Amino acid sequence: MKAHARLTACFDGSRTVLRELRSMAPLTLFPRRGSGPTAVVHLVNSATSPLGGDDLLLTIHVGPGASLRLSGVAATLALPGLHGEGSLSTVDVSVAEGGSLEYLPEPTVITARANHSAVFRASLAADACLHTREVLVLGRAGEKPGTLTTTQNVTRGSIPVLRQTLTIGDPALDGSLAVLAGRRVLATDLVVGGPELPAASGEWWSRTPLAAGGMLTTSLAPDAVTALKAL
Repeated sequence: MKAHARLTACFDGSRTVLRELRSMAPLTLFPRRGSGPTAVVHLVNSATSPLGGDDLLLTIHVGPGASLRLSGVAATLALPGLHGEGSLSTVDVSVAEGGSLEYLPEPTVITARANHSAVFRASLAADACLHTREVLVLGRAGEKPGTLTTTQNVTRGSIPVLRQTLTIGDPALDGSLAVLAGRRVLATDLVVGGPELPAASGEWWSRTPLAAGGMLTTSLAPDAVTALKAL
């Protein structure tokens, strides 16, 4: 299955309005009415996805001065294809001058035998703001996970802020202290354009200032609730 959903938010002088809202199953976008100066949209998987063989694309554009919050409503299950095909989901973001985006999807669960790639690309103006979060769960309860490759590429004012790729699903690597230390959930939280905070760390979490600006917080935990507490 191939699907391309599009969302465009613009500032009309008093509030953010949605100029384009195009869903394509399984990527379904539901706006929330009466949400104030920030436009709020919920992302719903209207069909079982991503399945092996799926190619899903979500394009988000936030215009000058606009403020958009896009959040998920339920966890995403990455499932295997009949013949071992891989699946791909891409989120392509642009935020113009003075714009702000919160992109907060629910956790992604990598089920047994799945082979999924997730790509997040964001191009921000020099004074734009971004808050995004990724929560990865290795398998359902009592299940060994499939394979996931996740890539994040964020620039601000054409300057690279974050470029990282992580592949999980190899038991030997996932169990090592250099990768996931045997933990089942990995959560990352990226804030660009927010308050500058010092580096900090605790039990199985760390917050790191990025060289080009922004903060990256990473948390490892046995479950999603515990992982999110650190964020």
